[in-house]
Amino acid sequence: MGLREVHSSPGRFGAPVVVDERTTIIPVSRRGLFGRPVAVGAFTVSDGRTTWTPIVDQGRVALIGVVTGLVAAALCSAAVYKRPPWPAMTIVEDRTPYRVSGGTNTMP
Repeated sequence: MGLREVHSSPGRFGAPVVVDERTTIIPVSRRGLFGRPVAVGAFTVSDGRTTWTPIVDQGRVALIGVVTGLVAAALCSAAVYKRPPWPAMTIVEDRTPYRVSGGTNTMP
């Protein structure tokens, strides 16, 4: 197998693993970083039916979630720092004295 054939092939099939007389599993991998093989999934042949079972990298899924959260927090912090989403409110102290009439304090 030449260099051109290795780079053009999208996936590599491993040796078939016979589980029992009716089921065979064929692992599939791809070339990853620095040419290392990375598992992609497996074909399962059972009773003449073929199914594909992908392998999900839970570490990659968690990393995507963390990065998404950090980006969202940074964008929200920048938006609040620049201009808060709530209206500008100013508290003014009212120094008008209460009027006393009939023994009760009422506002003017």
